[in-house]
Amino acid sequence: MFTIGDFATMGRVSIRMLRHYDAIGLLRPARVDPASGYRYYEAGQLKRLNRLVALKDLGFTLAEVAKIVDADVGTAELRGMLRLRQAQVAQQIAADTARLARIEARLRMIEKEGAMSTKSVTVKTVPPVRIACLAGVAESGNHEDVAPVIGGLFGELFGALGQAQVTPAGPAMATYAPADGDRLTVTGACPIAADATAGPLEVTTLDGITAAACYVHHGPMAAIGEGYQALATWIEDNGHRTDGTAREVYLISHPEPEERWQTELQMPITQG
Repeated sequence: MFTIGDFATMGRVSIRMLRHYDAIGLLRPARVDPASGYRYYEAGQLKRLNRLVALKDLGFTLAEVAKIVDADVGTAELRGMLRLRQAQVAQQIAADTARLARIEARLRMIEKEGAMSTKSVTVKTVPPVRIACLAGVAESGNHEDVAPVIGGLFGELFGALGQAQVTPAGPAMATYAPADGDRLTVTGACPIAADATAGPLEVTTLDGITAAACYVHHGPMAAIGEGYQALATWIEDNGHRTDGTAREVYLISHPEPEERWQTELQMPITQG
């Protein structure tokens, strides 16, 4: 048998944790000296300890851990739980990384308040274009609501174009239009040739824009707000109005690194 200190060392846990597990009945010592109260453990108890720690690290509560361990969950089931938890943790890390990028981009915009250049804003006529497209609705204009919708639309869009063996006739684009309440109608689109069909996808002609204020954003989409802020400043400073719609044309995008991406923002304008 091993003292609680030796057992803690072999199990890579703290003595305090072993005492806690004893107190709540998760892992009782093999023997307790009646005179001294010293706890002693057997090597075979490491099996239970390993499962306790693994399940706890997987995010289960101690009550749930007790039920699972007492049910004698096998190694294969534990491995399955681990893989599921790995995917969840990876997803959380990706979400946190994206959130940090958005915060950094927002801070940059705050730092540039009052000094953001609008010299790169241009006005041009955007011609009609024949597109294959899919539409969806985002709950709001927040990046965390829009990004999953547009990502899903483009995944389905390019999958269908690939199956139909249709080659895009230009860069992909997204359109945004106000819907009910805070919602936003989002369309993922890809220009196609005049004689091309696109299987189950809707094929239509995207209307042209008589006058569009345009700005080319360089870099990750997390910082796209800088481009919209530049457009908003220019539109207001020049006495124009917009109808609340917008287009994004992905001049350079995946599979290029995000640092090299170029996205043209287009907003219809009229004289105020």
